Amino acid sequence: LLIDSEHAPVDPRAMLPLMQAAAPYPTSVVVRPGWNDPVEIKRLLDAGAQTVLVPYVQTAEEARAAVAAVRYPPLGIRGVAGTTRASQWGAIEGYTQQANDEICLLVQVETEAAARNIEEIAAIDGVDGIFVGPADLAASMGFPGETGRPEVRAAVARASFEMLVGFQLTEDQLRYNATR
Repeated sequence: LLIDSEHAPVDPRAMLPLMQAAAPYPTSVVVRPGWNDPVEIKRLLDAGAQTVLVPYVQTAEEARAAVAAVRYPPLGIRGVAGTTRASQWGAIEGYTQQANDEICLLVQVETEAAARNIEEIAAIDGVDGIFVGPADLAASMGFPGETGRPEVRAAVARASFEMLVGFQLTEDQLRYNATR
């Protein structure tokens, strides 16, 4: 279940009751902050988010910044608060010691430049997954609203395959994937 504050008028305060509503059910909540903003990310994590999808990550350095935002020192810059919903108001013993290992960080690659950097972004320790965003990618390629265009589909396929299997696709393989 994605709770979005990038493209929806939802701030961290409004996300809390949505996360609470989903909590009793067998689903995983993914929260998307409006930007790669460590203050907003910290508030979402303190409210109990376990998985964060950071939009518009263009470079390995921006991916490192997202990792720092979700991790407590010395591995990151997330501020420590003793009693938050994330720690069940202090009832989870050792929360700050284990949280770095339990938070899932996903980043969005949404432009041609980011797609070219996908291997470097994926190599950053602490990035647990990458979502290739076809709408913004299409717009960055000069085709806003045309996510089904063969050039866009090929770019999504190239970025996805390069990230997943670590090899360059041939033009024939790209054409095949773009037509599927």
